[in-house]
Amino acid sequence: MKLLTMLASLSLIASASQAIGKSDEVRMVAPVLEKYTQHTLGEVWKRPGLTVRDRSIVTLAALIARNQTVEMSHYFNLALDSGVKPAEVSETITHLAFYSGWANAMSAVAVAKDVFAARKIGADQLPAASPTLLALDEAAEAQRATRVSEQFGTVAPGVVHYTTDILFRDLWLRPDLAPRDRSLVTVSALIASGQVAQIPYHLNRAMDNGLTREQAGEVLTHLAFYVGWPNVFSALPVAKEVFEKRPR
Repeated sequence: MKLLTMLASLSLIASASQAIGKSDEVRMVAPVLEKYTQHTLGEVWKRPGLTVRDRSIVTLAALIARNQTVEMSHYFNLALDSGVKPAEVSETITHLAFYSGWANAMSAVAVAKDVFAARKIGADQLPAASPTLLALDEAAEAQRATRVSEQFGTVAPGVVHYTTDILFRDLWLRPDLAPRDRSLVTVSALIASGQVAQIPYHLNRAMDNGLTREQAGEVLTHLAFYVGWPNVFSALPVAKEVFEKRPR
């Protein structure tokens, strides 16, 4: 069983290393890019700091946040092959409608529907529209809601209303994407879109939800290849400050 699991993991990693396109096609345009894709990117997917499943979630979040549909089909399939459930893919897209915009989510839907159809994924494997929600930490949510209301209630009361009622009392409590994974999606999308001001709150929340410091560092390493060095270097000082302020 362990051998089969290892072989499956190696197959997934090999598939990931070819995500930019077929080797021959890339080589015809940029031979060194093909070399980096085969060797460097393949090495990144083998790094032990994150599982292939986690790396798939991080990559999908980045692609959706940046509306990069060309690579989505490959990575939707890779995610499903690496253990991400169809319901979790569905929830990731839904979650990012709020954190990356409706249009980006709809673009992802257009790609995912073909992947789901090809894999014969039906409605029985997707999350319910109105499930039983996870328990809410009432005290923590009350503090968050009060703070946001005091800061922005007179500026944009509608934003404050929907932030409380839809995001934190509904979306974040949907059970088909675990809180840690939902945080992983959010932090990845924020880094991918250069939204550094929002990273401290959500990175702290991610670590409260079970993401380790080492895993968070590996998320940044992985994203350097998928969203570019400038976005990651903009996020690094913010992450460093979060790490330094948290107890080891």
